Amino acid sequence: MLLATQFLFNTGFYAVVPFLALVLTEDFGVAATTVGLILGIRTFAQQGMFLIGGVLADRIGARRVILLGCGIRVAGFTTLATSLLLEPPQLALFVIGTVLTGLGGALFSPGLNVLLADAEGRRPPAGTGTRASLFAWLSITGELGAVTGPMVGAALLGWGFEAVALCGAAFFVLIGLFLAFSLPAARREHTSKVAAGPTRRWWSLRDRRFVGFSAAHAADLLAYNQLYLALPLQLATTAHPATATAGMFAWVSVLTLALQIPVARWSARVGAPVALRLGYALSAAGFAVVAIGAMTPVTDAARVTIVVVAASLVVAGHMTTNPTALSLVPRFADDHPTGSFFGLLATCGGVAVLIGNLIVGVLLAMPGASAAAWLFLAAPLIVAAVVAPRLAPSPRLH
Repeated sequence: MLLATQFLFNTGFYAVVPFLALVLTEDFGVAATTVGLILGIRTFAQQGMFLIGGVLADRIGARRVILLGCGIRVAGFTTLATSLLLEPPQLALFVIGTVLTGLGGALFSPGLNVLLADAEGRRPPAGTGTRASLFAWLSITGELGAVTGPMVGAALLGWGFEAVALCGAAFFVLIGLFLAFSLPAARREHTSKVAAGPTRRWWSLRDRRFVGFSAAHAADLLAYNQLYLALPLQLATTAHPATATAGMFAWVSVLTLALQIPVARWSARVGAPVALRLGYALSAAGFAVVAIGAMTPVTDAARVTIVVVAASLVVAGHMTTNPTALSLVPRFADDHPTGSFFGLLATCGGVAVLIGNLIVGVLLAMPGASAAAWLFLAAPLIVAAVVAPRLAPSPRLH
């Protein structure tokens, strides 16, 4: 049920959010720089606020936080539609709607991770020790939703973005009702034992080892985010940028759906330190490929090939490191609630994306500094490959 919920979340999300930039430019006439700022704020409102969502999950229960997140996302999508239905359209209201969509995700995603970690802990031990974690399956179902959502949104776009946003709101109402009846009530005895007192709810911030691990792993989200920023900008200079970008995303989806489970099983077999080290190195290699290409004149075909190779390496790295990092969270938390731990891990990534994207944008806009942007993206991944495996906790003995 939790994996199906992730599919539904992503379907509803990607039916609406990919069209925000189009609406901002065509309906509001906003410049590209401002579009990037608005969408960056939306991303930070989600990823940057995960810690709050995780702490709330520990305090009031994952089920309540998930339902609250669904309600806020309904409010966000409704606000987006309202901003365009008014005459004249209201940009400020549209921005508020984009922020609310992010805040909704900042609540229900940590709650979902908490419940999934609990479900993972209840699974019987694998006989071979190479079973893919539930977080790997979460990536698969999320990717299916990311593929399905834009197709649904594109089909509705003929009736206007207002219809897309309102249908998205209705979809999350249905998701919320489904979860309200299907999610079990919180187990009060566990919460009362380990979460008494405010310091317990912020335990992740008191664990310096986990703070260091979260800071190092933030390089993974920054790298993965370049599928939506820096790599498409590379393709924008080719003769057919829209076709090339669509092809890149289709290829990324194929890789994720085909390889996530085999990669997760391999990661379980070799252990977290090896998987993390190789995963970060693969992503860094992807940016190194683009940096080399930026130093020499290349044809459009060669540029597209370079970007697709880079995207493949970044996605391979993300498939290796992200489920591994998520599966390590219960080990870091030990007997403490996991909500704030999941929250801190995502919040560090959100801060890295906000700051890193600004730096990447400046470097890419500077003449002759393109290679520096790609080397800048590779640097924290190299650091993570050295630091994160050393901070990973040892496996628990059954």
